[in-house]
Amino acid sequence: MRLIRTTVLLALVLLLGCDAESTKVGVILPLTGPVSTFGESARDGALLAFEEVNAAGGVRGRPVEVLLIDDRNDPAATVEAAARLAGPEGVIAILGSVSTACSEPLAAWCEKSGVPMIAPSSTNPFVTVARDGGRRGFVFRACFTDSFQGAVAARFARRHMNAGSAAILYHSGDEYSTGLASFFAAAFEAQGGTIVGIEAYDVETRDYGPAVELLRAARPDVLFLPDYYARVGIIAREAWQSGLRSELLGGDGWDSPEMLDLAGDAIRGGFFTSHFAPDDPRPEVHAWVARFRARYGRNPDALAALAYDAARLLAAALERADADDRAALRAALAGTESFVGITGTITLDEHGNPVKDAVVRQWDADGPKYVTTETP
Repeated sequence: MRLIRTTVLLALVLLLGCDAESTKVGVILPLTGPVSTFGESARDGALLAFEEVNAAGGVRGRPVEVLLIDDRNDPAATVEAAARLAGPEGVIAILGSVSTACSEPLAAWCEKSGVPMIAPSSTNPFVTVARDGGRRGFVFRACFTDSFQGAVAARFARRHMNAGSAAILYHSGDEYSTGLASFFAAAFEAQGGTIVGIEAYDVETRDYGPAVELLRAARPDVLFLPDYYARVGIIAREAWQSGLRSELLGGDGWDSPEMLDLAGDAIRGGFFTSHFAPDDPRPEVHAWVARFRARYGRNPDALAALAYDAARLLAAALERADADDRAALRAALAGTESFVGITGTITLDEHGNPVKDAVVRQWDADGPKYVTTETP
């Protein structure tokens, strides 16, 4: 388990002599493994945020020191990293991880250990709320939840795509995929639509053709694919080759530049819900995109924007906290209202979830383009 220290004034440079005089924040992200592009984007967004905080004088006059660990999208490694960061390293809070598979056990550990945590992009409801219904008071997130995102996708399908019927192909072994599929189905039917087919695959599936063929025969107006880009890209290509011409729709797991490499023409025209679009017409988004591009030489994606907002939200709470300890920080985070972020204006509700907008994007030959903003 490799730990990287940075002043975040110059990313990934070893910080010398910055211990008691700094505010330490832990960041746990998948920088290698199957969703590494998500982790890399989140890293860049978070580091840019803390660089800006430090350039403006830090938090209460002290620089922020970021301790970054790669969890490889491995839940056990995530919890191991948290124990190291909150124990020997003494961070005041943890930002991470990316997927629900890692963020849920991280949230349980942080709640038990009294360590404030902000999940930038884990949308499953069982991050901030335990499966027995108990609120995790030390856990917050910067992204909307899958229940909201599923409802937004269903509403968009009915109102903007004029879809009367939908089919769903989902990953039965993945919490994100199963949850989003369920939320979409319930919302689509509640709004008068008909689900004409539901098929599943598992982690061992390599040929999606049989499931695609069953759904193609149902002739849905929309095929909903609630999974991450690595599988969706392959499924979309197989669906196109099979002759399926239903419109494609998905969630924030589609938001990766690798989607076009995997799916090619098959994904063009497909819509997905997301947290951010760099071509969003809001002036504050344009200004931030320019700063990100100047820093990294490319446009940011939703993971970068969410991690940026999570880091700035954390810094704002650190500034407001009435003491330099974890309990005071938890209280400051819980009191977040009308925080103006790049992904929207955030007020944290009683469950630590943000009340905020979602955007809908559409893939074309050059990548995803902004379509509209959907409000809660």
